[in-house]
Formats: sequence, C-alpha cells, structure tokens
Amino acid sequence: MMITLQKTVLAAGTALSLIAVPSAAFAWCSGGYAQTTIAEQLEEAVSTHGADTISVGDLHLFNRHALETPPNARSAGGFLSIHNYSSEPNRLVSASSPVSERVELHTMTMEDDIMRMRELEDGIELPGETQVDLERGGLHIMFIGLEDPFVEGDEIPVTLTFASGESREIMLPVRARTMDHGSMDHGNGHGHDHGNHN
Repeated sequence: MMITLQKTVLAAGTALSLIAVPSAAFAWCSGGYAQTTIAEQLEEAVSTHGADTISVGDLHLFNRHALETPPNARSAGGFLSIHNYSSEPNRLVSASSPVSERVELHTMTMEDDIMRMRELEDGIELPGETQVDLERGGLHIMFIGLEDPFVEGDEIPVTLTFASGESREIMLPVRARTMDHGSMDHGNGHGHDHGNHN
C-alpha cells in the first residue's frame, strides 16, 4: 500500500514541512499501516506553538528571536523554545553563525547578587517529552564578537546542531529591547561575571 505524505498548508499561505517522520506517525490496523497523526502533529504544533514552528526530527523549534543591540555592542543573545516530542533525550550540542566571531551555548544564574554567565561546553540537554526554553536570564545562545549590531526587524542566521545528528540553519528575528529584563544586557556586560570567556 502506498501512502503519500503531503505538506500541510497553514493559514496565510505559510507551509510547514515535516523534516523527519517519527515512528509514532503510523498506527497498525487490520488493513496494514495507516497514516494517522502526521498532519495532526503539524497542526497541533502550529496551534500550540505558532506558525513560526520549525520541525527538526522530533524537535519543534519556536518563539525564535534575538535582541537588538547598541551600536558598539560586541555580543548579543539569541533565544528560542525547543519541544522534544520523542521519549528519547536529545541535546543541542553547538551553534554557529556568520554574524559573529563565535557562538556559544550559555546559562545565566544569580549568585550573591551577581549575574554569572557560563558556557555549557557539553551543550543544552533536551529531555524526552519535555520543552526547554532558552530565554533571558537563563539558558541562551551567545553571539560573541559581532560583525555588526543587531537591528530590530533584521533576521539573524544561526545553525543549530543536535546530538541526534540533525543540523539546521534557522533565522532569529530581532526584537526591540525592553527595560523589563535589563539585567540581561549582552550589549555591554556590566555587572556580569562571564566566567569561562577568554
């Protein structure tokens, strides 16, 4: 029996393609294998996470963004949410981008009223059936040695590589910086302990 997998077309003409078909997408029935959840998974992802959702295997990437920087900034933060729909753990092991000299995966914590930033050399763990949020004040992508400032409305290319073997370039739309999270300002680093930075 031949089963045709078609791209699901979203509202406003946006299309979302499934990169890898998980085994859970097929269910055994008396007549053989039947397609049951591929389109439903895509529709659910868009309904839950928004039309900007990107599928990379069993991972759904959404809420992607970076923050605008001052003109003289040498570093910047990138953020997104990653939902691992597989029961197996995965890991974001590295990131790279042409817009900066290097890109690192970081965590940020408060210790003795000092915000300390530390590179995660082993990457960011993505437990099975769990959502991990890279956000201000916590886990994030760190662009170091910017070629140019990040300007609101621009899109920043970054390639993410996962332990499962998938690698994908995504775009991070640049949002305006607001004052409500001023404690995480990658633009100047004041009040931060950057730990392992050389």
